[in-house]
Amino acid sequence: MKKYINKIAAILTPAALLGTVACMDLDETIYSELSKDNFYNNKVEIMQGVLRPFTHMQAWLAPTGQSGYYYHGEMAADQVAWPQKGRHGYDGGDHIRLHYHEWTAQENRLRSAWSLMWAGLGYVNSALQDLQDVDFVEAGLTEEDKQSILAEVKVMRAYHYMRIMDMWGNVLIVTTVGEPTNPPTASREEVFAFVEQELLDNVELLQPLSQEMVGRVSKAAGYAMLSELYLNAEKWAGTAMWDKCIGYSDKVIDGEGGSLNGSMELDPDILGPFNNTNHLSSENIFQFAFSRQGGFTFSWGGFYFGYSNMSEALDVTFSGWNAFVVIPSAFDAYDENDLRKEEWFLFGPQYKYGTTDPIIATEEYDGQPMVYVNSIRRNSEGATGEGSMTEGEENSGARFNKYRSGTKEDENYQENDYIIYRLTEIYFNKAEALMRQNGGAAPQEAVDLINASRSRAFTAADWATEMYTTSSLTLDELLAERGREFIFEGKRRTDLIRFSKFTTASWWDHEPSNDANMELFPIPHVQTALNPNLVQNPGYAE
Repeated sequence: MKKYINKIAAILTPAALLGTVACMDLDETIYSELSKDNFYNNKVEIMQGVLRPFTHMQAWLAPTGQSGYYYHGEMAADQVAWPQKGRHGYDGGDHIRLHYHEWTAQENRLRSAWSLMWAGLGYVNSALQDLQDVDFVEAGLTEEDKQSILAEVKVMRAYHYMRIMDMWGNVLIVTTVGEPTNPPTASREEVFAFVEQELLDNVELLQPLSQEMVGRVSKAAGYAMLSELYLNAEKWAGTAMWDKCIGYSDKVIDGEGGSLNGSMELDPDILGPFNNTNHLSSENIFQFAFSRQGGFTFSWGGFYFGYSNMSEALDVTFSGWNAFVVIPSAFDAYDENDLRKEEWFLFGPQYKYGTTDPIIATEEYDGQPMVYVNSIRRNSEGATGEGSMTEGEENSGARFNKYRSGTKEDENYQENDYIIYRLTEIYFNKAEALMRQNGGAAPQEAVDLINASRSRAFTAADWATEMYTTSSLTLDELLAERGREFIFEGKRRTDLIRFSKFTTASWWDHEPSNDANMELFPIPHVQTALNPNLVQNPGYAE
């Protein structure tokens, strides 16, 4: 099924040909003479329409090089940064302002994120409008198929709105392409209610998760969205909904939404959910079905990989911009005996794959062995102290190694899917909801859920001293462990906001702003200028 999904996802689809929400004015744009009247003649063409919003979504949700949801969520939080490294990476100060929470409504990268995400919503609305008028029976499908596929697109629309609401809060609710011309701003509570209703109305019509649903929206994915929605309800809607979070978490955990491989259960291998056969992992719920063989590769190298000299370290054909690094305080959050610290990062001396021949540096340490260090400062110039976002070097910070492409000779080379939801997250969601219901104290059920995940990160010999108890698993410790478990997965800003730490906590060289308005990003200035009904978020000048 994965190869089939990638084959049809790679074809230009009618949503792309017919129109979308334009980046600036939400108007429909016609790009060709192809219309819905001479398309959607069979299942393949119908699935092209269904999948077009999904394939576009990777541009802003996955770490594939775009300045979208992922970039802003990780760069504004306490685990990953893009510091200037000598002559590289200043980029107009964009990453620096994001790290220090000094952004404005004039940010080009926020404007890009808005455009990408609303264009994706336009693809959803366009596909939904087209598909509602298709004769599915004539195309070889059933009326039941039609209802399930329409539900899939509507749930995808709800997911887009959940991410948009997370970033900007009070936004537009648009369900028809180009109508109205200047839609009014809806409150965050109204957007939350819209997302909730879309999910509740459609989740039971979705197909259960299976290998046939890799790269599509399954019932398990819908349940996971509801688990996340209700986990954040106190922030997003002003009302805590812990019982509902627990209820939908249980549906995922109990396998009511299906599973990829046997029963729904945690992968025993901490690399299993991310490796190049991760479409088989028993814990993965919702993912982009990337495939090099299918022509749709998960290209995390741009953000996360070093220059071309580092390609020899992993025996791969890709390289990157030497961009994202791990913030020193985030790397220090792992115990030395934590297997995640060993497996999910590149750190220390770097060698050519399978040898003891060192990778040679090319910038500050030109001609010397490359050694990644847990500091971001001008060590080559004798600097001491914590450093800063403008003082990095080519070897500053531990680096990403959570997704493994395999070597270039591997038959599954770069077949990694990007995981949006996995079962571990649902365990954490339920545990947190149980603790918050209990005044912040951890009942044994919450401890058991977190220990089930954490136990994979330690040897049997170490586990007796590393397991949580009802006294050691505090809310602060839950947030810390959530950070260790989900590093690089695009979750951190949302977690910090939910725990009221985003604007009040310090990390590395970042000092708190203590400005609650910063929990929402500003709506890009160009958008409020074009639509007089679009209201800027509090605390931001036009």
